[in-house]
Amino acid sequence: MATPEPNKGLERLYRETGLTLRQFSQEINRLGTERGTPLRYREPSVHQWLKGHMPKADVRPLILEALARRLHRPVTASEAGFPSASDHDQKADHPSTVEGLLNLGRRDMDPSRRSVLGVGLFSVALTIPNWPDVLGRMEAVQKGHVQRIGMADVQTVAAMTERISDLDDQFGGRTARPMAAAFLVNTAAPYLRAEAPDNVRKAMMGAVSDLCYLTGYMAVDEGVHGLAQRYYLKALELAGASEDHLTFCTTLRGMSVQAVDLGHGTEAMRLADAAAAASPKAGPRMRAFLAGQQAHAAAQTGDRIAAQAYLKEAEVAMEKAESQSKAFGSYDPSSLLYHMSQVRFELGDIAGSIAAMQQSDKIRQSVYRRARVRHRCTLAERQLDLGHLEAACQTWSLALDDYPSLQSGRADDRIKTMHSRIRPFLKNPTARDLYDRARLVTPPNLLPA
Repeated sequence: MATPEPNKGLERLYRETGLTLRQFSQEINRLGTERGTPLRYREPSVHQWLKGHMPKADVRPLILEALARRLHRPVTASEAGFPSASDHDQKADHPSTVEGLLNLGRRDMDPSRRSVLGVGLFSVALTIPNWPDVLGRMEAVQKGHVQRIGMADVQTVAAMTERISDLDDQFGGRTARPMAAAFLVNTAAPYLRAEAPDNVRKAMMGAVSDLCYLTGYMAVDEGVHGLAQRYYLKALELAGASEDHLTFCTTLRGMSVQAVDLGHGTEAMRLADAAAAASPKAGPRMRAFLAGQQAHAAAQTGDRIAAQAYLKEAEVAMEKAESQSKAFGSYDPSSLLYHMSQVRFELGDIAGSIAAMQQSDKIRQSVYRRARVRHRCTLAERQLDLGHLEAACQTWSLALDDYPSLQSGRADDRIKTMHSRIRPFLKNPTARDLYDRARLVTPPNLLPA
């Protein structure tokens, strides 16, 4: 067998990162875990790749993403010396809006068809369209054999989206997302191909955009971050085509929330700023909604002055705000206090973050069960950080009141963290009582070995 030629493209990119062989292999392993496929690569594997041995097909996207995250720019397969996708694959990766929605929804409807590769991995190099780029530019809708639609059908999609959102808030994304995917495939996407007057067609695209955003949000809840990004991009396409500024900005802001929760502060700031820039006529509640996220992202990047300025802007806007009509787009005083808590925590004020989180918990509406569980667990973790063991146990106990009713990946993560954090304190009676109670309501796969 002939000795392969060194991969000069990959070597150039690798040198540009400044990482050691060990650091690069650790980054690949970390991304594998993030994707849901743990790996155990070490320095010799990276050395072999640089010498020209081709990585496995399912590892190449991880290598490209590791390079992109380190270099803060997209990295293509050909640039890294990997085989480029065939024309057929490229066409499959860039389907029409309607075909893309159907592909996403069908994968979600049938768990056995969900591909891990390229679906579960969050990409910092994702290219998002600007408002002028998508405004009115969705491809001509293909005419199918679906009956002519009217505003009543638009109202059906909007009402179904609101009901699914309610279920998501109360029971988590794993419960509601398959329902959303089925409705998207069987009803909403076909409506986009139906005969309709221009005003109805535009309204339908806006309604389906809302549904795509919500479905992406639920994918985030389950931890399927690459899939969530694809739903978000479809939401942006449809929102632009329907001239729906609200959903366009809400989706960009949701993408920023996803990024900041994964620790990608710079990307979160870029997305939060893009959301604000695309909403020149935002009302006070929307402005608070956007500025609060800008504050959190700025704080994560260490920009104290900007974070505090955005937070003040959010507070002033909230005082002027009227009630928000969209169930999954609401932003209330409890949400603002949550952002205040996150900003304080990112800037090193743990005690201040606890105080704000406690205030947020007191006034949070009862319908937001998942948020209550997640944020109470976060509050307990911070209380324990300050050595307040019994207060933390009491807060975690409150979270356990609601946890058994949820099917949420993010809630599962917080409960799993609770088990690991409380184990060193089992000689304390309060901690032991919490631990014993938690074991009764935690799925076996989340329990420590």
